[in-house]
Amino acid sequence: MATTTMPIPTESVEQQILFRWARMQRCRYPELDLLYHIPNGGSRKKAEAGRFKAEGVKAGIPDIFLPVPRDQYHGLYIELKRTKGGRISPEQVMWMEALTKQGYCCAVCKGHEAAIKVILDYLEGRDDWIWAYALQAGREDNR
Repeated sequence: MATTTMPIPTESVEQQILFRWARMQRCRYPELDLLYHIPNGGSRKKAEAGRFKAEGVKAGIPDIFLPVPRDQYHGLYIELKRTKGGRISPEQVMWMEALTKQGYCCAVCKGHEAAIKVILDYLEGRDDWIWAYALQAGREDNR
């Protein structure tokens, strides 16, 4: 009997699931109303890419931002990847290191479940592990 394997959800699907979860959790965590996607990625036609660059779009900016301060952080940036595959680029590492130096918490999350855990840990003040662990995990995937 042949076994069928489930396809690995795309980053877009993972993100849609994450934002659906966030909408359902607004009563418990009203701060989630502020969670938003930064539409920097994706493939574009050359003219459109040039216009976006002229308007300030920059490579490597994390996908998701929660502009809610917690403890020593000004907000939370998340770079969301598929559960399998998906690598962080040198530009993404550079941005996350720079944002961390400016007082933001940054995490690379493999799938919506990891992102939900990071968001809940951040909102509830359990964030001391996020950046170091996430960056290490992201670099291991890039080898």
